[in-house]
Parts: sequence; structure tokens; C-alpha cells
Amino acid sequence: MNHLEQIRVFVELINCGSATKAADKLGLANSAISRRLKELEDRLGIQLVLRTTRTMSLTDAGRQFYTRCTRILEDIQEAEDEVTQNNSELSGQLTIATPWSFGVSHLSPAVSEFMHRHPNVQVDLDMNDRRVDLVSEGIDVAIRMGSLEDSSLIARRIAPVSHIVCASPDYLQRNGTPSTPEQLSEHQGLCYANLKAPDQWFYFDKQGNQNIVKVPVRLKSSNGDALRNAAIAGLGILCEPSFIVYRAIRRGLLVPILTDYKWYEMEVYAVYPQTRHLSAKTRAFIDFLVNQFGDKPEWE
Repeated sequence: MNHLEQIRVFVELINCGSATKAADKLGLANSAISRRLKELEDRLGIQLVLRTTRTMSLTDAGRQFYTRCTRILEDIQEAEDEVTQNNSELSGQLTIATPWSFGVSHLSPAVSEFMHRHPNVQVDLDMNDRRVDLVSEGIDVAIRMGSLEDSSLIARRIAPVSHIVCASPDYLQRNGTPSTPEQLSEHQGLCYANLKAPDQWFYFDKQGNQNIVKVPVRLKSSNGDALRNAAIAGLGILCEPSFIVYRAIRRGLLVPILTDYKWYEMEVYAVYPQTRHLSAKTRAFIDFLVNQFGDKPEWE
């Protein structure tokens, strides 16, 4: 039995949800679907599907195998389209991972526009601040910010992001406006919990020297939107990426302070595994993001 044929039957069985539907779609007998699944499991030496008379579900190994096999079949189809010059229209599933705040405020509108331009592309958008494993979770492309620690990934710069120190007009009226970074140690800090040292804020002074100020933590959160809302409510001072706070600043809800100092700057990257062929739809999406945001995105 051809190994690729076993994989096709397995993936179609899971997609259809029943052997009968898979058999109809593939033009096979119902018994052939069950037989080829058993042959696949026997060859691998592991159970992929839990079957009863009424239900069918994937085992943990089956779920991981299904994700990888789906990618393999998509790559094969795309390779065939490329050599037959039948790839004028992008199609297939694109799986994207992004941090929550950036995903909600900026990436999801961009994804919507990309899908309008390419109606045959289906998107699975995972918005989560956890660090995903692109290979094991079957992610085509992930949006990451700051330093990139995983050298096994290929990164492409999408846009710059600066940090802004700001507070509400009410907070500054009640507590005074610091004129130097050192004075932040006398204020209430709203700090991002996912940093190694949330209470330590990095900046460059007017001579270009890097310094650190330790800020008392009034509120610590793993979500930047929550910190921004706390700042608007007058609970303290925060140092947040510009894409999180710029709209509140434009509306006068937050006031930038200590603008003579250069605070932490980072880049937005699109990253993908170097072990996977970069599909046409993934490449097109990354190119789209570069053109959509660029060197001067709206949040800057």
C-alpha cells in the first residue's frame, strides 16, 4: 500500500468525520477506508483514531499526525500547482499566531483585508500571549516582538515599535509630573508581567547612555490593554508599546511624559520555521504585512 495514499485516506476520514462520507468523496468502498486506516496504524505501531459504533475521535498522537499530514498534502498540492502554473490564486489554510493586544488592534484588520483579496484562503488565527512552538503546533507564521531567542526560526522585520511613558491627566494632576526618569521611583508603576523584570524600565539618556530605573509596582498584568485601561483610570504610570497607547494619547486620555528620553524600542517580526517550505500564501501574507505597516506605521 502506498504510504501517501494511506495518509490521504486518513486526512479525508478526519475531515469528513465518518468513513461513509470519506468513501463517497474518495470514490472508495466503505470497507476500504477502515482497512487503510488499520494498515496505517499497524505500520506506525500506534493508534491514531478512537472508534466506537457511533463516534470517532483522534488520539493525542493522531491529532499531531493529522496536523503534520495536512501540511504535507497542502505542500504537495502547492508544488503541483507551481510546476503546472496553476497557482494564480492563493488557496488553502493559513495558520497564524500573534500576541493578543497586537492581534486585536492591528493584525486582525490586516488579516480581514488579506482574506478579501484572497477569497480562497482560510485562516486559523491564534491570538495568545504565550510563546507557541511553530513546528509542533503546525503554525505557518507567527508575529513576535522584541528579541528573538529561537535561532531555528527565520524572521522578517515587519515594522518598528517604540515605547511611550504616559499617564492620565488626572493622575499627573494629583501626583505631579516627573521631569527625570529617576523620579519614576517615587510614582506608582503599571508593569507588564511577561518581562523578566517588570519593575525595571530601560531608557537612553540625552547622551545616549543606557540606564535602568526601578519603578514601584502598583499593578502587574500580562495584558497590555489592561495596563492601558488602568492608566486611563488614573492608577499609575506605564511604559507601553506605542501601538497599545497611541489612540488613547490622541484622544487625550493619556499624556506622554519624559519624551526627551529614548525608551525601549523593538521590532515586529514575522517568523516561520526554516525546516518548512515557505508556501506561496505564507510568503504573500508576510509581503502584505510589510506593505501594510512599513517603516512608519500609524502607531508611530
